Amino acid sequence: MAVSLAEVLEHLVKGIATLPDEVRVAGRETSRGELLEVRVDPTDLGRVIGRGGRTAQSLRTVIGALSDGRRVRIDVVDTDAEGEG
Repeated sequence: MAVSLAEVLEHLVKGIATLPDEVRVAGRETSRGELLEVRVDPTDLGRVIGRGGRTAQSLRTVIGALSDGRRVRIDVVDTDAEGEG
């Protein structure tokens, strides 16, 4: 059984987050390739992005290596900002 990139990313992020049950990864196709949107509890946002974006960049590197040449973008969504005006 093949595992999707979204499932791999979700597994990796759950290992980083302090509230792994709140981690959600949604994948969808766009004109620019596959988009993986990561949503975490707002208290975990800094932990998942990392200092200077290093953790997020590392996640992008791993997923890029597994993508078999497909274009894949990863967005870490600030769920606090979604509720604002």
